[in-house]
Amino acid sequence: MRNKNKYDSNQEIKDAMWKNAESRNDIFGEIKFRKSNKRNHVKSFLKVFSFILIAALSGGITSQYVISKGNAPNDIGGFLNPSTSENNIQGTYDNPISKVAQKVSPAVVGISSKAEALWNTPEGSGSGIIFKSDGYIITNYHIVEGETEIKVKLSNDNVLKAVVIGSDAISDLVILKVEANNLPIAKFGDSSKVKAGDLAVAIGNPLGEQFSGTVTAGIISALDRRINIVNKKTGEQTIYKVIQTDADIAIGNSGGPLCNIYGEVIGINSLKINSTIGNESAGFAISANETKEIIEDLMTYGKVIRPAIGIYGGTAISVGNDGIEGVYVQEVVRGSGGALAGIMPTDIITEIGGKRVKNMEELSKVLENYKVGGTLACKIWRDGKVKSIDIVLSELKAH
Repeated sequence: MRNKNKYDSNQEIKDAMWKNAESRNDIFGEIKFRKSNKRNHVKSFLKVFSFILIAALSGGITSQYVISKGNAPNDIGGFLNPSTSENNIQGTYDNPISKVAQKVSPAVVGISSKAEALWNTPEGSGSGIIFKSDGYIITNYHIVEGETEIKVKLSNDNVLKAVVIGSDAISDLVILKVEANNLPIAKFGDSSKVKAGDLAVAIGNPLGEQFSGTVTAGIISALDRRINIVNKKTGEQTIYKVIQTDADIAIGNSGGPLCNIYGEVIGINSLKINSTIGNESAGFAISANETKEIIEDLMTYGKVIRPAIGIYGGTAISVGNDGIEGVYVQEVVRGSGGALAGIMPTDIITEIGGKRVKNMEELSKVLENYKVGGTLACKIWRDGKVKSIDIVLSELKAH
């Protein structure tokens, strides 16, 4: 009995302790039992591993898609493209300038008007552009001016004799013809779409064998530049409409193409204009659109037919307190439209074709919109009075 009571007493003690624990739960909340740390680490590891696996698969798929579309990270703005040719050095890139040179150079020829030391001296040499596959070439007039023997070196080093088809000293352009067929040609672009800041690539051929295939590059600095060059012998002024570039135009590039990033000819390089105005930091090219019009005339007539009123001098002048501004006439060409209309030296042309003019450049811009034989109303200031006359435009004669 005593033992039983002892056990009962122990049971009561245990029950009392459990009850106390329950009462403590009421005070501090439900007792929480800690789970196994080992199981938590396994789950965390599986989550991280799954994330890395998914990211790797996604990156691989995305990279494959980008490469297949030709937009790999190394293709910066589409200017650099990884070489895929097995013959090229791994890791090298083609740039837009080399692509233009590769595309256009086969149509660029060397031109020499010197019989001796044909390609070894810069004098009497220049470049040209094949624009028709049966041997028609456009180049600078000053390269062949006054020469009777002209030779052309093709990109394959063949040298052929050339004849003049038509020339225009005013624009400094001439068309040559060689006896050949299936020649590579250059494509002329629309120079009106050119913008300042665009890439410009100048390509030339001669200046001696060691300088053949000359390529220089820069940007388009300015558009529609009007360069006024005065003939020192006659006083006649010529307005050149040109594209300005900072690409170096040396003797070898003169007569060759100025190209855009697409390998289209946007101008014909002219060293004559550059050397005449004495600006070594700028190069000038006759715009492609103007060149195409000149080529059409040269192919049809052998010359360019331009309208003129027939005056020399043409300096800008402002007369005293009368507020008269206009173009001062120094000399009138005999038999010209201006002479027949009664224009005289010392007259001041103040208006032509309904447009007020202050200098020869503005007068020339008006004439560009008319053809030979057209009639223009003209106002002149003479002896303190304004006189109105009509002028029938005559053909401008190149000197």
